[in-house]
Amino acid sequence: MRRAVVTSAATAAGVVLLLSLKPHEAAGPAPVIGSGAGTGSGSGSDVSQPSNAPGSPAPSASVSATGTGATRKVSGDTVNTRYGPVQVQVTLAGSRITAVDVVKYPNSERRDREINSSALPVLNQEAISAQSAAIDVVSGATYTSDGYVRSLQSALDRAKG
Repeated sequence: MRRAVVTSAATAAGVVLLLSLKPHEAAGPAPVIGSGAGTGSGSGSDVSQPSNAPGSPAPSASVSATGTGATRKVSGDTVNTRYGPVQVQVTLAGSRITAVDVVKYPNSERRDREINSSALPVLNQEAISAQSAAIDVVSGATYTSDGYVRSLQSALDRAKG
């Protein structure tokens, strides 16, 4: 009986501590598969470097204009996550986000592909709906979501300046 009381108290304390944790604020763009209404496909690359790995390559970015300049595509930084790099490309009409395409995302393992096949379309839709990088992470795809948001934010920052 005494063990049950101690175990219950320890469990309750653990739950209270877990619930008191605050999520960190993500400050960056997020990767996206497809565009707009969920059509298209993303491509990815294998991941081998964790985020902030010493000697990792500097983030890359590019801005390209199409048509008369009203619609343009802006690439975000490549963000290294625990499971691989994430990079998005945002299509803008003026300052409005019309589509987000994932250029790179973790896909070297079967589980990576499984998680990202469901998480990336959700992130894309959220980014288009929010018209910003201020979106929630997808449960079960926290690292990819964080990379996506950071890459998206860098693309939006680049588009402004």
